[in-house]
Amino acid sequence: MNRANEHHCEGSESNRPAGGSDFLQLDLREVAPGGRTECLTARIRSAIADGTLPLGSRLPPTRVLAAELGVSRGLVTEAYQRLADAGQIQGSGRAGTTVVAAPLAPDLPDAAPPARPARPAARSDGPGGPFGAGDGGALVDALRAVPCRIDLSPGVPDLTAFPRTAWLQAERRVLAALTPGDFGYGNPQGAPALRTAVTGWLARNRGIRADPDEVVVVAGVAQALALVAHVLREGGVRKVAVEDPGSLGARQQLEYGRLETVPVPVDGGGLDTAALRASGAPAVLLTPAHQFPTGVVLDGERRRELLGWAAAGGLVVEDDYDAEHRYDRAPVPALRALLPEGVCYAGSVSKLLAPALRLGWLLVPPRLREAVIAAKRYADLGNPVLPQLVLARLMDSGELERHLRFVRRRHRRRRDAMLRAVAAHLPGARVHGAAAGLHLMVTFDGAAFEDTALAAEALALGVKAHPLSWHRIRPGAPGLVLGYAASPPGELEEGVALLGRALSRLR
Repeated sequence: MNRANEHHCEGSESNRPAGGSDFLQLDLREVAPGGRTECLTARIRSAIADGTLPLGSRLPPTRVLAAELGVSRGLVTEAYQRLADAGQIQGSGRAGTTVVAAPLAPDLPDAAPPARPARPAARSDGPGGPFGAGDGGALVDALRAVPCRIDLSPGVPDLTAFPRTAWLQAERRVLAALTPGDFGYGNPQGAPALRTAVTGWLARNRGIRADPDEVVVVAGVAQALALVAHVLREGGVRKVAVEDPGSLGARQQLEYGRLETVPVPVDGGGLDTAALRASGAPAVLLTPAHQFPTGVVLDGERRRELLGWAAAGGLVVEDDYDAEHRYDRAPVPALRALLPEGVCYAGSVSKLLAPALRLGWLLVPPRLREAVIAAKRYADLGNPVLPQLVLARLMDSGELERHLRFVRRRHRRRRDAMLRAVAAHLPGARVHGAAAGLHLMVTFDGAAFEDTALAAEALALGVKAHPLSWHRIRPGAPGLVLGYAASPPGELEEGVALLGRALSRLR
């Protein structure tokens, strides 16, 4: 392999079946044109050699992989042909291209160096309505309950796109195969079939190599954080650093677990690692792939500093809440892939399928695993087994990857519609985090109004939006966090136009 291109061929590999380019963790646009075919061939060969693309697994169609990598279909076809000539893959017509043999040794490049207590709840009908002073969690619940014409709250995918037919078909097949004994109490750690499927999903989409025994199935990231908070508290930890701004809900999960949350600033490079060290907190919760709510990606230098901090004894809690939803940038490997022994990793299908499923996963370092499994056992004896098995089937069959490709295209169109609407109706607003995710953050630098007042004016016009100050601990510029995935383009245009009308009332 051309040594000059090796850096861009590093990353993690796939399991089966591969639905797109994420399993490669590769951006061929940064590779010299003359070395792209060689780079792609070697990258796939590496995935086959180390077993993350096992025998029988399917490769993405050439048109799908070419489109996602931003290269010609001929380049991908040539790479596949080289692998076929070497006897490693074989085309099978409608069945696709499958792995039939592994090379004698992996073709891997040289390894790179590791580059507040809860407050009393506020009444939602008090002064200021759902934007009055009080406990943020109660305020979010109050806002959620208020009827409106257009909901731009963040954190919700396109629920109309839920794959009902695929889910029903998978559920029927699962039910047909179950024995009476399968309806008894399941494993509190999670159904083995789902834990196995999750390891494949994480390998393909997030570059994480894990064993099914490392996975704990949870009721979404919220429960994952609750379990981690409990185990840390029992282990003597009293405070956890959090991003500022950062997710109000995630922060309050830790606070409900009786941990003090210490704010650490976020800037254009992500979490300020120097401020993290100065905080004295032994653990940190962060969203490195797509920071909530700013949308920034933790940059390379900060990643290396953070991993060095974790290797020296710190604990990273990685909330990977929506990393699969990316539009204008290459995939970013999860921190868990780089330092498994120093990272608790939490993910779910809430932003991919629906929050109502309450299905997610938690991977923790070996030193915490037994304590987390025990905490899960005593919390609820484990998640319902039937939905776990249905999700496992969707993951193993490739249906979940197909759904991801579908909603990515739809979410991108809605993102674009909101960007156009913000440019037209919110003069002076700065947009943050448009390259990925399901929301935008907009700020109004130098504005004299409170963002809660803007959100209240918008609600009076029938539009829900989160004030940015809800997700801050320390003061900052006023702003809004606007979800776009759950609304069609026409509603987004109308909703942002109404936000503009609300803004004009405050200026």
